[in-house]
Amino acid sequence: MSEEFEPNIVAFLCNWCSYAGADLAGTSRMHYLPNIRTIRVMCSGRVNPLFLVNALQQGADGVLISGCHPGDCHYLEGNYYARRRFMLMHKLLEHVGVDPGRVNMSWVSASEGAKFKDVVEETVTKAKEAGPMDQFRRRQINW
Repeated sequence: MSEEFEPNIVAFLCNWCSYAGADLAGTSRMHYLPNIRTIRVMCSGRVNPLFLVNALQQGADGVLISGCHPGDCHYLEGNYYARRRFMLMHKLLEHVGVDPGRVNMSWVSASEGAKFKDVVEETVTKAKEAGPMDQFRRRQINW
């Protein structure tokens, strides 16, 4: 029997908007795919590009960065920095042969629980299409 591949997604969610949107989806009893593991950050602008690479090395099949809508950042410009870093990292990962569908970014406000559900489903679908991630996983050295 072959099991269908279920990807592991690491999501970096802004404390003020996206995490609150995820919380709204949960308290509204919206059912979304359980493949996501959330990491709450104070601002999407605080997500270091190395966090993405580390997540992929540690076994994540996809990464989601989600923050406040542009212009609504609690820290004024944090989401603009996040978007700039995301675009650069996206191009770099594509250059080294990683499917760009594995790394996604979205803007979700605290009142958009349904949108968060849709973003999670889209991210999981893209990761399923890309298949298991094994390009960056750290190799176990047996001495």
